[in-house]
Amino acid sequence: MPAARESLLDAAYRALAGRPWSAVRMVDVAASAGVSRQTLYNEFGSKDGLARALLRREADGYLAGVERALAGAAGAADRLTATAEWTALAARDNVLVRAMLTGCWTERLPAPKLTAVPSASAVPAQRRADGPLPAPRDFVRMVRDRAATALAGPGAAPAATAELIRSCELVVRLALSCVAAPPGEGGVGELVRAVLPERTG
Repeated sequence: MPAARESLLDAAYRALAGRPWSAVRMVDVAASAGVSRQTLYNEFGSKDGLARALLRREADGYLAGVERALAGAAGAADRLTATAEWTALAARDNVLVRAMLTGCWTERLPAPKLTAVPSASAVPAQRRADGPLPAPRDFVRMVRDRAATALAGPGAAPAATAELIRSCELVVRLALSCVAAPPGEGGVGELVRAVLPERTG
């Protein structure tokens, strides 16, 4: 991602931390990033385009963290536990990730349509941002499928794969429930290990 675009997205995210999206001004975002307002409009087209690009970046960052969690541990149970813990952590630390995962948008946040919007942008990253944005059910499917693919061994039997997919979806949904109602002592990891089938470990 070009440096100016990334700086503008960082500036928009910082601005959102201090005030509602409706009060975030494009001129302030541009000034904070050290670029002209025209550069901002050339990159994103509009404030809605900026919001879509910001949500796309945060969604991509969350999914990259899922990939790291799935690659970072040895056993299947540890990898699923790491994925669930990452989900809860990302949602706790990033209000946009939380809104995207739960579908609970507040008036403080940008809330563009999740469906694709017409794009005349010459910027490839903006054309992608103008495409469909993931809804909570899309995240469940994407994380479930990535986890099942990462954990399935070569030549896995269809019945075993189907059971693995169910286990992965259960873990994802459990993690999302922990976003809405954080667990007590033992945290997300203890809950995940309690519901995983013995052979997943």
